[in-house]
Amino acid sequence: MALTFSEIRTNLAIKTYIKKADEALSALGFTEHSFAHVLRVSDMAAKIMTTLGYSDHEIELVRIAGYMHDIGNLVNRVDHSQSGAIMAFRILDNLGMDAEDIADIVSTIGNHDEGTGVPINAMAAALILADKSDVRRSRVRNRDIATFDIHDRVNYSVQSSELIIDDQKENITLILDIDTAFGSVMDYFEIFLERMILCRKAAEKLGLHFKLLINGQALI
Repeated sequence: MALTFSEIRTNLAIKTYIKKADEALSALGFTEHSFAHVLRVSDMAAKIMTTLGYSDHEIELVRIAGYMHDIGNLVNRVDHSQSGAIMAFRILDNLGMDAEDIADIVSTIGNHDEGTGVPINAMAAALILADKSDVRRSRVRNRDIATFDIHDRVNYSVQSSELIIDDQKENITLILDIDTAFGSVMDYFEIFLERMILCRKAAEKLGLHFKLLINGQALI
């Protein structure tokens, strides 16, 4: 059975897992990973695949993967991509989704994290790029600037972020405007270098070159 993104998005059980996973990360001091994040990632992954001409069916699947990609944080932050993939398998199987579609979604979710992830297909590559580019001030939960850790500083410093594929479909560029009063460019690279390397690999899987532009300067 073909399940739609709309059906997945309105599923109460999945909503609960996303909410509870974010609550677990909040208790650990992590930035926001709730509906704002997963919907943004879902939309961006779909936009990447739409721009590159992938089928409507593949775009629908990557929307679902993007929406569900962080539910594994409910189990533990460590290896959450694998935990989330297993959870997604059980959920989607119980909902009657076709095995081939489940396989694509599970492998996409299971490969989105920089610790062990590999852009094994176009969906996984699009999810990686969408997830790792979601850096923004509104993800910071801590309201006491004096107690910011490096993750808080880096996210809070980002005044705007865009992920753009050029008209020639040769480059995908992450454009960041950073307020260096809160976090430096070096702070960004200290915690995001591994993610940017994974983004480069993901872009290559899609036949693109990954570029990073911070405050108007090309850094990758």
